[in-house]
Order: sequence, then structure tokens, then C-alpha cells
Amino acid sequence: MRTFLLAAAFGLATAAGAQAGEQYVDTSGFAIGGYDPVAYFDLDQMPVGQRQKEAVPGNAGITAEFNGAQWAFATEANRDTFLADPEKYAPAYDGHCAYGIAQGGKVPGNPNLWRIVDGKLYLNITPTVVGLWEQDIDGNLSKSESNWSSSEAQPASDRSWKAIADNDGTYTVSAPLQN
Repeated sequence: MRTFLLAAAFGLATAAGAQAGEQYVDTSGFAIGGYDPVAYFDLDQMPVGQRQKEAVPGNAGITAEFNGAQWAFATEANRDTFLADPEKYAPAYDGHCAYGIAQGGKVPGNPNLWRIVDGKLYLNITPTVVGLWEQDIDGNLSKSESNWSSSEAQPASDRSWKAIADNDGTYTVSAPLQN
């Protein structure tokens, strides 16, 4: 069943290969689905095997551009913090799924399926994939790092992570929030 869900998620995510710049941008029009990249670093991270807290929605009226994409922020202070060091706060692999990169694919990251490892934000595509990634985070990161140079040139998906049935229930608030 896991293999089927993973294959289905990858198939859905890669079916439309539109280039949205370097950064993955979903149907919201914002990087990481309109959630605030700085706010992750203020959330208490849950232990491996437990679901993370939901990401903090950004505000469509508080934005910045980086890596060819619009980013939304919950506060002006978070926007300013991001602009001072965007590489620190932007998710790894241009917002694509860390496990997908480890497996040699480039699929969307779900902003609510996150983990910070050694000060870097990583996203995954579905709860099932989070389980696979967390079985060997260090090993998967090693694979991701070696695969990224060849994966980075692949077009980004233009599919929404919300369109994957396994993501139902992974969020309660859509982002970004409107003014």
C-alpha cells in the first residue's frame, strides 16, 4: 500500500512539468503554498514519528520575491528577517519533497509536512512519505544531496500538494491569508 501511495503521489505530482522558475510554486501562486518560511523556526518541532504543528499562513499583503517566486509572511518582521538571509529560511531543494529528491524525483513539498535538520527546513509530499523519510533521515539527506545537482535542472511541478488525497487533513487553514 505504501508503495502504491508513493507511486500515485509521484505520478500525480510529475504529470504536469511546468517550470515555475527555480522555486516550486503551487496553485496559490506563492512559494511553499503561501506559508511563512521564517515562522517554522519559531515552532516547537515534534519528535520523529509525530506529526509536526501546522505551518503559519503568510499574508498576501506582506510579500517578498526570492528565487523567482513570491513569498508570503505572517508579519513584516518575518519578511525583513527572510530578506536579510533568505537561504537560511527557504526550504531545501527549492521547496520540493526531500524524500522525492532522495529517490531521484522532483515532486512538490507539502508545507505542513516539515522538519528542520541542522538548521535547514525540509518538506515532504505526503504523510506516508514522511514515514519513509523519517526511517533514515541522515541516509535520505545524503541521497538527496547527491541527487540534487541532477534533479535541480528538472522542471518544477505545477501541481498542488492539496490535490493528493493522502494530504487530506494535513492542513486546516489555506494560505496565504488575504488582507
